[in-house]
Amino acid sequence: MSRAGINISYFRFALLLAIILGGGKSTHAQTEITHRDRKDTLTICVCGDIMMHAGQIANARRNDGSYDFTSCFRLVRDIIGSADISIANMEFTMAGEPFEGYPRFSAPDRIAEDVATAGFDVLLTANNHIFDKGSAGASRTLEVYRRVKAKHGIQIAGLIDNQANPESDIPLIINKKGIQIALLNMTYGTNLGADLHWPKTTYISQKATLKKALEKAEDSDLTIALPHWGPEYVLEHSESQENTAVWLAENGADMIIGAHPHVIQDRQSIDLGDRQVSVTYSLGNTLSNMSAKNTQLGLMAWIRIAKDNTGNIEILPMEFTYIWCSRPGGFDNGYTIIPVNRFIGKKDLWKGGWDYDKMMTTLERVMNATEIKDKDIQ
Repeated sequence: MSRAGINISYFRFALLLAIILGGGKSTHAQTEITHRDRKDTLTICVCGDIMMHAGQIANARRNDGSYDFTSCFRLVRDIIGSADISIANMEFTMAGEPFEGYPRFSAPDRIAEDVATAGFDVLLTANNHIFDKGSAGASRTLEVYRRVKAKHGIQIAGLIDNQANPESDIPLIINKKGIQIALLNMTYGTNLGADLHWPKTTYISQKATLKKALEKAEDSDLTIALPHWGPEYVLEHSESQENTAVWLAENGADMIIGAHPHVIQDRQSIDLGDRQVSVTYSLGNTLSNMSAKNTQLGLMAWIRIAKDNTGNIEILPMEFTYIWCSRPGGFDNGYTIIPVNRFIGKKDLWKGGWDYDKMMTTLERVMNATEIKDKDIQ
């Protein structure tokens, strides 16, 4: 599947130290930064799909008719908040009542508030469900996010609503701790077809648009492409994903982290000669009602970037944290995101021990298949 002149090797744990080094732009020096010279270190946490199925909506409904999703994040709130920038894919609309789950998602507005207070800073919206309720539903969804942005300072990537200058919305540029990050979110398609009205989104097939966005990101210290892509429920990426990854890397992406398959997928490194571009094909689910094989296990991807006083950057080796989305009757009576490394050997804390056993069996199977290690699991 590799192109001529592009040497792509599958990750092995022994190579993990090399996959990210050199991931910055070739215009930036990639010298090793000593602790004494280090000025700032920026930490980014990227999570996978946050879904809103009917069961989740019903579970969050309170006696007074309001909704509360805060308990879903109670065991990972400190982890999410420990990053300077935390990112998640919001795979639903907030189109108003009636609320419903799959196949045409419309969730209560409260989920946006609770995701923000859980510690997420950037919400991704370019996915196949963003137009489940048409352009009107996407427009209302964007309005909800804007209200939450005004209150909590979150950023939105994916939806485009600048009719006078659409390309100004992509990529999303974030400056923090003296480090500039460019985020480019795109989708393979939408379930109800093309967006005929505003807002719009960015598609993987729009190569000219993506190329311009990547060119705009050239002055950033790190450009992360965040595609919504790939076959669902399989642990190995497809040829189409790989071809897209190579194109993104060749056109300026420093790192590629995907979503959509609802399971964790394998990783690769793309060797461009002067730099290596890491590809994490899918982080799996973060929060959902799915229970099929491998769908309850997800990843948090950790990226650390150091910049010294002279402007040299060092991108430290990427690390991962496995998370488990427990459904009612498992860990407790709700939908709870569990940091796996903190709960290994603590089966007695589970309401239903079968869920713990399923978590451990799934962890072993996925780790063996993808060779992705948890930074805190020996």
